[in-house]
Amino acid sequence: MRFVLDNSVVMRWLFGDGTQDDLEYAARILDLLKQEDHVAVVPCVWALEVGNVIVRAEAKGLLQEARSAGFLGILQDMSIEPDDRSSRHALGDTLQLARRFRLSSYDASYLELALREELPLATNDDALRKALASAGGKLA
Repeated sequence: MRFVLDNSVVMRWLFGDGTQDDLEYAARILDLLKQEDHVAVVPCVWALEVGNVIVRAEAKGLLQEARSAGFLGILQDMSIEPDDRSSRHALGDTLQLARRFRLSSYDASYLELALREELPLATNDDALRKALASAGGKLA
């Protein structure tokens, strides 16, 4: 099974914060990725988003570099595939979705990928979930 993986889920794995529902959902998605036949697809901005959250958390003293490095190593071993076509849609479909649903361009890139590839989207972001439902997409 292929699905789109939003950074909001990935950061629950790292920080273990959020609501109990968010944490349980993130754990279910992690369990999916551990299965051999499951692959997460991410837009091209995903790695930059992950890096941005990590560097900001390190700067605030919320995260040590050694822990970050360990987490990044784990991510690199997971079945996570970047979509090489996301950037082609950034100033077209993605921008239109961002405008329509009042999302950041980053969040809209996950929505655009899920809709374009007809894949379920794994996200803990409420606004992104609402946009996904309005656009006729499926939640992973």
